Amino acid sequence: QMRPVESGGGLVQPGESLKLSCEGSGFNLNNYGIGWFRQAPGKEREGVSCISSSGGFTYYADSVKGRFTISRDNAKRTVSLQMNSLKPEDTAVYYCATVQSCSGTGYRIDYYDRWGPGTQVTVSS
Repeated sequence: QMRPVESGGGLVQPGESLKLSCEGSGFNLNNYGIGWFRQAPGKEREGVSCISSSGGFTYYADSVKGRFTISRDNAKRTVSLQMNSLKPEDTAVYYCATVQSCSGTGYRIDYYDRWGPGTQVTVSS
């Protein structure tokens, strides 16, 4: 099945850091913009960040701006989400997904084509 796959989730304490990775399974994700989303229990899935296929454009939700950094290494065909100063409210399942262009999508889920299975991030003391 051709889809992105997330890794790097885990349990951390408030204030700590975690780095998530997204890789393409069966396809080259270098050809796509990549968005990160998260979904907490009982809440809607929300957009967190997006990076263009070239890596030249990045976007962040206000809730994570200044704490999270999205990047990509097209030589390794991976996209990373570095999450610093984590808060309990960052607890969620994190998903990466492909998109033709981050610009103008406003994190609308129907613009994103292929979704990974998700990785759990828990921030708790």
